[in-house]
Amino acid sequence: MRLWHQFFGLTALKIVTYNVNGIKARLPRLLEYLAEQKPDVVCLQEIKSADDGFPADDIREAGYGALWHGQKGFNGVAILARDAEPVERHRGLGGDPEDDHSRYLEAEVNGVVVASIYLPNGNPVPGPKFDYKLRWIGRLTERARDLLAEERPVVLAGDYNVIPNDDDVFSVRAMQDDALMQPQSRAGFRALLAQGWTDALRTQAPGGGVWTFWDYQAGAWRRDAGFRIDHLLLSPIAADRFAGAGVDKEYRGREKASDHAPTWVRLRP
Repeated sequence: MRLWHQFFGLTALKIVTYNVNGIKARLPRLLEYLAEQKPDVVCLQEIKSADDGFPADDIREAGYGALWHGQKGFNGVAILARDAEPVERHRGLGGDPEDDHSRYLEAEVNGVVVASIYLPNGNPVPGPKFDYKLRWIGRLTERARDLLAEERPVVLAGDYNVIPNDDDVFSVRAMQDDALMQPQSRAGFRALLAQGWTDALRTQAPGGGVWTFWDYQAGAWRRDAGFRIDHLLLSPIAADRFAGAGVDKEYRGREKASDHAPTWVRLRP
């Protein structure tokens, strides 16, 4: 393992969250992104692949070590690290022994703890899927509390399936009945932040109006009818190293792209 200053060249560390919406279908776009942007850490969601189908060789050829927590056809998360091997810390969330969804993976990369999170969608509302979503947020909040207690740089990166504020969506009216915008979903997200986490993209753009997701239907991309559901939450020690955040929006417009755009934060060494 290289030393910190050698590994990152004394430049800011770029950590990305990217819901790829099927890693096999989007592999060309993912490899393209890795080659062009060279992010240091990438947290993937919705890989939709069993563990034995994960394209580890292709990703390693691109210069990235990888961990993955797969599930055939659904869900699935992974963590990639440039020129490094992420060290696994935690797989799945405790608190519900019957939950077999692959939605949480936690690792350490050169002193920074990162988690790749795919929070349940929760639709339709009301119903058992929404109840599961709220329970899952509660379990994530418990894990987040434990991570804060470690007093280390931590980034909780993922597709949270929560639109936190009215200015995080192109139309409040269009989404008002969706699980992503229900008061209980927002309350769960606020409770998480209230522990002491910093919403990186909100810090960069406090006025909102920044989208990370555009649906495939109804010409959403062409109309820029999107919303923000991909978030990077920083522990206080990580927030002290905040050096900017943003969305690599152009990748959403490429051929056969995911409906999410890579969303990132930079941390100073």
